[in-house]
Amino acid sequence: VQLQASGGGLVKPGGSLRLSCAASGFSLEHYGIGWFRQVPGKEREGILCMSSDDYSVYYADSVKGRFTISRGTAKNTMFLQMNSLRPEDTAVYYCAADYKAYGSGCLSAGSYDYWGQGTQVTVSS
Repeated sequence: VQLQASGGGLVKPGGSLRLSCAASGFSLEHYGIGWFRQVPGKEREGILCMSSDDYSVYYADSVKGRFTISRGTAKNTMFLQMNSLRPEDTAVYYCAADYKAYGSGCLSAGSYDYWGQGTQVTVSS
C-alpha cells in the first residue's frame, strides 16, 4: 500500500500548479483523501480533504477559493489544483488517504495512516 505524489516545482506568484497522487495496492474509492503541507519548524497543516463517507470537501481558510481537490476516474488517483499561488504557499506538499478520514476530521493528520512522500512547491518570482 503506497501513495506516490508528483507535480511539485517552481512557479511564479499568481501561477498555477497541479499535484497528483497515485495509490498502488488499493483503490481510493472508499477512502477519505487529503492534502497537507509543511514548512520547516511548523506542524503539518491540513489544507483540503474529501470525506470518506459522502465525499464532502473541507478547506483550510488559507486556500479556500484558490485550491481544489478531486479524485481521478481511475479511482486510485487524487489531485490538488492550485491557482493564484502565493509565496506563502511554498511548502512540501503531502497526499494522504485513510478510510477513517471522514467529516471535518479529514483535515487532521491524525486521521491518516497512509502518506505520500511529499513534493516540494516553491512560489517565487
